[in-house]
Amino acid sequence: MQAIDTVVHAATAPMGDTEAVDVAGTERLLAAAADAGVANFVYPSIVGIDDIPYSYYEHKLAAERAVEDSDVPHTILRATQFHEFVADIFETVGRLPVWPLPTEVLIQPVAVGDVADVLVDHAVAEPSGRMAPMAGPEVHTVGDLARRYRAATGLRRPVVRLPIPTATFRAFRDGNATCPDRAVGTVTWEEWLRNEHGSSGDATAGTGMGPRADTT
Repeated sequence: MQAIDTVVHAATAPMGDTEAVDVAGTERLLAAAADAGVANFVYPSIVGIDDIPYSYYEHKLAAERAVEDSDVPHTILRATQFHEFVADIFETVGRLPVWPLPTEVLIQPVAVGDVADVLVDHAVAEPSGRMAPMAGPEVHTVGDLARRYRAATGLRRPVVRLPIPTATFRAFRDGNATCPDRAVGTVTWEEWLRNEHGSSGDATAGTGMGPRADTT
């Protein structure tokens, strides 16, 4: 940290030991930043972590609080889920003959580049504190996202609604991971699919035509 003005702390372990990495790791990094006199500790976070009972989100929230409670000047930016994160889920499920999904869950995917641009603009010596959250341009159900992904990739798997009766998924269904009043992202899911796969999936998603043999 010596001679460093700004730290962008993007290290995280959603599939690993989140308490060790996201909480304890953040606390160690903050201690080093404080000792070195860092002027701005930039922390990207996630929309809804204080309303969704999920261990990873709880540890992200604990890390946020550590940042705010420290003596290091800071900038915190929450964002909704990235397009790539949503696509990774569908890519994994896509190997199955049937896609069991919590189709009523609400997601507002945002482009990585949009969030990165904002982080870069604020990775300066002047901290911004807690910024307004950042969300993608549209709120979708997982069922809609899946059908559009399926059409764009040319897959023919049926999408089957999988109800998951937990408090975590209830919070997602209630839209706690979305932020409609901050729909400032510029890249829609259809545009992202077109850039990645050469098709947006518009022609068959939600029209009753094409490969839509699902039970959602």
